[in-house]
This record gives sequence, C-alpha cells and structure tokens, in this order.
Amino acid sequence: MSNRAAGAALIVSAAVYFTAEFVAAAAWSDPPYSYTHHFISNLGVHGPVTAFGQFMYSPLAWVMNTGFFLFGLAALAGVVLLRGLPGVRRWPAVATAALLGAGGVVLAFFPGSGEADLHAVGAFLGFIGGNVLAILLGGLGRHLGFSRRLGRVLVAAGVLGLAFLVGYLALLESGAGLLIGLVERGVVYPFLLGFVLLGAALRKRPVTG
Repeated sequence: MSNRAAGAALIVSAAVYFTAEFVAAAAWSDPPYSYTHHFISNLGVHGPVTAFGQFMYSPLAWVMNTGFFLFGLAALAGVVLLRGLPGVRRWPAVATAALLGAGGVVLAFFPGSGEADLHAVGAFLGFIGGNVLAILLGGLGRHLGFSRRLGRVLVAAGVLGLAFLVGYLALLESGAGLLIGLVERGVVYPFLLGFVLLGAALRKRPVTG
C-alpha cells in the first residue's frame, strides 16, 4: 500500500491551518490584525474583548477554530496512514501525532480569552507535539523512502520550533510582549512547512508496505 494518502493528509493539515489563519486575519480589519504582535489564538476569539494585554476581535473566529480542529485531525490521520514503519518506530510517531491532534481539538473548543488554562494546555500540546513529531518523522527516511536531506530538514524544523518555544516562554514570563506574535509563529510554522515537504515527497515517491 502506498503512502500517497498519508502525504496528502499531511499537506492538507498545513493547508487548512494556513488558510484558516489567513482568512480569519483578513476579516479582522478594525484595527488590522498583526502577525507580529497578536497571538495566533486571538483569531479564535470573536470578542471584542481585552485579555492578556491584547485587544481581541475576530469576526470570523469560527473559521480559525474550525481550522484548529481540522488541522489537528488531518495531521494525526497523516501519521496513522503511514505504511512501512516497524512498530518500534510507528507508535512513538502516532502517540506524538495524537498529542498534536488533541491540541488542535482543545484549541478549537476553548478559545484564548475564555478557558485560559485549557487553552494553554491545547497550545502546548500542539507546540510540543508538532515539533517533536517533525523530529521523529525526520528520522524515518530509511523506512518511508525519502532523502536524508529531507530528514535533516524535518529535524532542523523541529529543533528550530522548540528553540522558538523557549523564546516564546521567555517573552511571556517577561511580560514585554515584543514581537510575540512573530515568535509564536516561529514555534508553529517550521513544523507545518516540514509537513508540506514530507507530504510532497511521500506523494511523489509512494512506498509499499
């Protein structure tokens, strides 16, 4: 059985996230949403409300929350559909993808201005799950048939995301908030782009197993 379906699901997961983010951000026009200043989660808060030192008013909050939900499930499906992995390699990847999927679902149902504790749990499940998953997938090239170069890119994406996570936590602790939206995206975007690259490779080079 080929890994084309797995590759498609990984691509879809990133595409859903980026599309939902873009659409929700474009609808937030008064004042304009800032990718460098505002938290990602603000896009899921209809508001208007001020919380955590930021004004939140997302007219299409439902789009972002739907995106969180579908992104997490698509990423999990992509890993579950992978073929050619021995159990000792498969289950850590599936378990980590489950953390990412759970994070997306929690983010969708608990917006950032309301159940703050639960929302934070969802965010960090996503942050940790997505970046660790990228690292784990990067080490599976021999089993899945993609290049060592792509494997190194995936590992680097996960490590970069975790490094940005440290910076993000430091900014939250300091209360400075300087470019915090940009730093938060540094946690998320690398592993999402890694999913796209891996998905494209899997669709180009199907593997049987």
